[in-house]
Amino acid sequence: MLNYITWNVDPEIFSIGPLSIRWYGLLFALGFIIGQRILTKIYVAEGRTEGDVDVITIYMIVGTVLGARLGHTLFYSPEYYLSNPIEILKIWEGGLASHGATIGILLALWLFSRKYKFDYMWVLDRIVIVVALGGALIRLGNLMNSEIFGHPTNLPWGFIFVRQNEYSHVPRHPTQLYESLSVFLLFVLLYWLWKKYKSALPRGLLFGIFVTALFTFRFLVEFLKENQVAKEATMALNIGQQLSIPLILIGLIILFRVWQNPKPALPGGKVQERTKA
Repeated sequence: MLNYITWNVDPEIFSIGPLSIRWYGLLFALGFIIGQRILTKIYVAEGRTEGDVDVITIYMIVGTVLGARLGHTLFYSPEYYLSNPIEILKIWEGGLASHGATIGILLALWLFSRKYKFDYMWVLDRIVIVVALGGALIRLGNLMNSEIFGHPTNLPWGFIFVRQNEYSHVPRHPTQLYESLSVFLLFVLLYWLWKKYKSALPRGLLFGIFVTALFTFRFLVEFLKENQVAKEATMALNIGQQLSIPLILIGLIILFRVWQNPKPALPGGKVQERTKA
């Protein structure tokens, strides 16, 4: 009986001429499509409209893609990309960073909230539900690409990534699956909490849980991963761990403030315009 799993999935589903449909792109897109459906249900249940979801989805897509790409270029290989700036535009060649996506989403939603007079924390509390689901699907996309895998392991669920010739001789931790499963469970928890309590949830609770749980697990699972770039070999904590620490602290601070002084969410998350006297 084999004590490992042979993984040799083609990252490309099919191609028509120069057009190629890949698992990663499909799962990335599904995160937005399914997420939009769920977010619509959440918004309508709390008195908002589908139009609000359409607008915020555009902000989310732009913030996610730009943030993830710029995060990868600036956090992992700034020397190369700053010397070859045209390469930053080649998203199809790979290179997206989840920490950069987080920053991009936070900025995009701040701009959305400011323009459309939404309570920023109300928006974050709802959006992290679908972001968690999207994150789970993206990590499955990494698995389909045979990338972001872990160190060698003797565990029976170790994967031999056949398409990674340099690493294909021994089973390795499928860290993509570890992260995908953990984030999916986080999605289930956040959605259950929202469905049970809705606007009765203290303002900031869902966002605090999401950030703390997501990046704590990310920090821990990095100990099992192969380095993403060569310079990480000399680091006590790799780049992913270093970027996770401030986000964990932000999450803990928000949870502490919620525990100290829980405040109800604004009905529908809409900030009322101040009338002039």
